[in-house]
Amino acid sequence: MLQLLHIENIAVIEEADIAFDSGFNALTGETGAGKSIVIDAMGAVLGQRTSRDLIRTGAVKAFVSAIFTGLPPLEALEECGLSDGEGEVLLQREIYADGKNACRVCGRPVTVAQLRRIGGALLNIHGQHDGQQLLDEEQHGAYLDSYGRVGDQLAAYLARYEAMEATRRKLKALQMDEAEKERRMDSLRFQIGELERADLKPGEEEALLQRRNLLRNSEKFMSAVQGAMWSLSGGDEGGGAAALLRDAGNALAGAKGLDEQFAQLHQRLEALYSECYDVAETLRDLESGFDFSPQELDELEGRADLIYRLKKKYGPTVEDMLDYLEKCRQELDQIAFAADTAARLEKELAKERAQAVKAAGQLSQARKAAARELEERIQDELRQLDMPKVRFAICFAEKEPDPTGMDVVRFLMSANVGEELRPINKVASGGELARIMLALKNVLAENELIGTLVFDEVDTGVSGRAAQKVAAKLAQVSRRKQVLCVTHLPQLAAMADTHFSVEKGERDGRTYTRVARLDREQRKMELARLTGGEKITPAMLAGAEELISGAEEYKRGL
Repeated sequence: MLQLLHIENIAVIEEADIAFDSGFNALTGETGAGKSIVIDAMGAVLGQRTSRDLIRTGAVKAFVSAIFTGLPPLEALEECGLSDGEGEVLLQREIYADGKNACRVCGRPVTVAQLRRIGGALLNIHGQHDGQQLLDEEQHGAYLDSYGRVGDQLAAYLARYEAMEATRRKLKALQMDEAEKERRMDSLRFQIGELERADLKPGEEEALLQRRNLLRNSEKFMSAVQGAMWSLSGGDEGGGAAALLRDAGNALAGAKGLDEQFAQLHQRLEALYSECYDVAETLRDLESGFDFSPQELDELEGRADLIYRLKKKYGPTVEDMLDYLEKCRQELDQIAFAADTAARLEKELAKERAQAVKAAGQLSQARKAAARELEERIQDELRQLDMPKVRFAICFAEKEPDPTGMDVVRFLMSANVGEELRPINKVASGGELARIMLALKNVLAENELIGTLVFDEVDTGVSGRAAQKVAAKLAQVSRRKQVLCVTHLPQLAAMADTHFSVEKGERDGRTYTRVARLDREQRKMELARLTGGEKITPAMLAGAEELISGAEEYKRGL
């Protein structure tokens, strides 16, 4: 359950701590006092979309935190690598004026998306406009699937559907008119011919550029080689480094037996001479092996230019161009044999469609079984909500396969005896929509692990005996789950186990909202205000006492 909600700088609320209890919690107050702002704060800490306009004027940031206790292990926490703290979870969110957010769960930073996923497993908000969702028939199938828990059947169908659509896309890609087909084949043949004539080889560009660079700098190359050779081998009269090292070695040869140090020096000179001689021979081989040909340079320049032009058309490297060549060959083959391929894909598509239709049938059977149960449950809930004459039904129609299946699901109702069933959006009034949505939410909540349900002015369009029935239903729900309800109706507020008043005032030229927990006497005053307005009479207070006493007696029987 939601144990504590802490709010800072959210709209007209500068700071508030609201300690909720289990059971039925009600929030009342004048219109505009800030009741819905409390709901907005809950939505923010649950990761819902917020606006910087939510931040109190003059504040740098807004902050909301919520402590939930008595929780079972939550899959959403495990998926985010978080622990539930032995049944307790702390959610925190800071909203900055520049649009940035800082979110934490149990003290660890998380993304807004992760906060939303975790928050969605803790608390469900039913807003005052949610009843309008019943008017959108596209939502009816989602409600039924949620109740029927048809996730496995839907996943099985979706796998078949996606396989069918993948084959359909392949088949569509093959379908082109003859003129387009010929144009594409001509283009592919030209590109294949151009690349095949180039006779590209993997890695050839690097070797070509290296050889071209050498030929372009042949004079520098020969000058460097010959200069190094002269320094090592000398001219016709000798005098190179190799000869000098040899002479130095010979000079020490006669003394190497006299002292170990001379022997080591002699060995080092011989090694230097050997290395110097090898380098000189290598340079001589380079000189004799270098064959500069202007014709070869011209050929290399032409080849490099060809590769450069092809790279601009077919890919940044030779390897990329060879990959493109293979793709062109494959595409040409596919077009050339498109008729055969299309025939094969047509057979595959027919087979996959049959499998998808079969899976859709199994999904539909599961939905229809769930629909029969849901009809009975909703009908029973509506009787308890003072709508005994209303008939509720779920009808099915068939459609072409799409990601949701082959079922068109519609909720129907008959508001009066003797009238035929019609779509809800054609016959339901605002009060009827509110009660049907409450019934649906109550039934769906039984299948969910969410422990806290929030109802934001779901009593819109409801009054009199119907309001009393709605209050009784919320009291029943609150015995299984924590209920938080924002209301204007005294019948609902009287039924609450815990009652909060939201009041707005002014101080130093600023508007402030205060959330206060009411004792029994304060509750009587608040209920009298809800009933009669600003001027409270003894009769109103007596009526408020009667409402509270009646609610207490009713709850004792639950």
